[in-house]
Amino acid sequence: MPRAEAEALLGRAPVVRIATTTAEGEPVLRTVHGVLVRGGVAWHGAPAGEKMETVGRSAVVAAEEVVAQVPSYFLDPERACPATTLYRSVEAHGAIERVDDADHKAEVLQALMEKMQPEGGHVRIDARHPLYEKAVASILVLRVPLDRLDGKAKLAQNRTSAERIRLLEKLWERGMPGDPAAIDLILAAARDTPVPAFLAAPCGAVLACALGSRDVDAAVDLVEDAYWNGGMSRLDISRAHMGSSAWVGARDAGGELVASARAISDQGKRAWIYDVAVAPARRGRGLGEAVIRLLLAHPAVRRVRRVYLATRDAQSFYARFGFGDRDALETTSKPYPSKEMVLVRPGPRAPV
Repeated sequence: MPRAEAEALLGRAPVVRIATTTAEGEPVLRTVHGVLVRGGVAWHGAPAGEKMETVGRSAVVAAEEVVAQVPSYFLDPERACPATTLYRSVEAHGAIERVDDADHKAEVLQALMEKMQPEGGHVRIDARHPLYEKAVASILVLRVPLDRLDGKAKLAQNRTSAERIRLLEKLWERGMPGDPAAIDLILAAARDTPVPAFLAAPCGAVLACALGSRDVDAAVDLVEDAYWNGGMSRLDISRAHMGSSAWVGARDAGGELVASARAISDQGKRAWIYDVAVAPARRGRGLGEAVIRLLLAHPAVRRVRRVYLATRDAQSFYARFGFGDRDALETTSKPYPSKEMVLVRPGPRAPV
């Protein structure tokens, strides 16, 4: 794993584990809230107990993320051997150091607050602030500099292309939470993998079935000026995308996002499609159709009974997928009369 990716994994891990020994050679293993500050992993605690004996000792800091559990029958109908776990992990090696500089300690504690409480709601930690001066002076802060950083991504790179394609197809078919994201990670880790049929797209683009935070700005750029987002702030549109049950898109050969579509789903009864957009230069080539087909096949959408959307002028486009006038289609299927209602709150909302 490239160092930047390993550092990012270590930085976002909810907790990290520290393995070291005491002066007598007794093993010590602790789980702590760690943060990356000044090229090292740092954590805090009370200045007492076993941890004090570990200062100056060599240590390993470790964290990991499970990407997907792969059952054996994905790759072999009989043998148990192919069962495995796809994951990303990182280990940092160095000697445990005590941080005594007050400003450095305050920086570590502030970084921890930003990680655990990103919404703020507190006075920023400063070593000379009267709220924190005594606390910063008395608390223990330890760190392990990243003298050596090893990152590993086990994402089926050792499999043949045919095996990887089958794995991707089975993950998409299973559709458990995290499976769409696992598909994108596998493809990114083994770029020689042929694009599976369900991710095929026209005009040199590649479909992505699990867009995320790194795609927000590009997605908002595509839809910010759309008629249906009139009066919505960029922040609101960003939050809406991040709160989606399913969010798919397409990237060009350079990795740029050129199409996006998302849905909100209750996973059983209903789903609503929103913010479908294709970059102007890519329109009219079938890319929008490919993205909608992928969204409708997404695990969060494909299992629901009714899928809704609203459009001002694209009825003929959506009719290709079976969409029709809601009143006409539901008149015969509803056992009771009803009228759709809405609560409209004033906006835009202020940031939290």
